[in-house]
Amino acid sequence: MKRFGYGKGSLSRAAEEAIQKWLISVSAEDFVFEGDPVKALDGMLADVDLDSVELQHLAIKKWAGEEMTNVSS
Repeated sequence: MKRFGYGKGSLSRAAEEAIQKWLISVSAEDFVFEGDPVKALDGMLADVDLDSVELQHLAIKKWAGEEMTNVSS
């Protein structure tokens, strides 16, 4: 709060700066994924009981809801 103040957006600016500093500090080699990405995703989604169409609809509703909350009237 000392650096960015108490105003609107100060927390976002602080988080953005922290992420930028972190990205500079790590090398690109740390982000290399080895293996089959399809198998990795399959493992992460193994306990989800929705089919792909339901997941798409849920993602669209969530995205649209978040986008509409950020729009001024």
